[in-house]
Amino acid sequence: MTHYALMMAAPALALMGCAAAEDLRSRRIPNWLTFSLALSGIATSFTAAAIVGPQWSIAGFAVGFALPLALFVLGALGGGDVKLLAGVGAWFGPGAAFRVFLLAAVIGAVMVIAQALAQRRTKVLLRNTAMVAINLAHVNDVGLDHAMATGQSCRSVDRPLPYAVPVLVAILILVATAV
Repeated sequence: MTHYALMMAAPALALMGCAAAEDLRSRRIPNWLTFSLALSGIATSFTAAAIVGPQWSIAGFAVGFALPLALFVLGALGGGDVKLLAGVGAWFGPGAAFRVFLLAAVIGAVMVIAQALAQRRTKVLLRNTAMVAINLAHVNDVGLDHAMATGQSCRSVDRPLPYAVPVLVAILILVATAV
């Protein structure tokens, strides 16, 4: 990413910063923020200042929406998290949405482990992770409803992970390594 492209990404980074702060504070990402991110990404793709062209912006939106959708269905992510990654895809394209999704998963896992260690709930985290994994591996036998209920009941930490924070960190890492 060139320095010019980095300047053009500033509005997306600012919106992501707001989303991360709000998610950290309330564990919710307002619709106005996610919709602003997605619509401004698509709108910007039609300008000379675009990071990606319109076709890549739409494809990025679709990829960014589809990747976390399965986690939303299972109850692991909220709807705002899905829309947030769709907005990231609209700004940066499908490849970046995929990389952000993967990197945010790693960063989020590190955050959850650190939180479990700080709360002295590491054994609970390991037990619950194993229980959810076994239920997902046998979803055909136990049923999707049971697997989803298990995921909801297996909270290992006091508060859920503010997903916008690892997404922001992932974007900043990708932008910093691309310059």
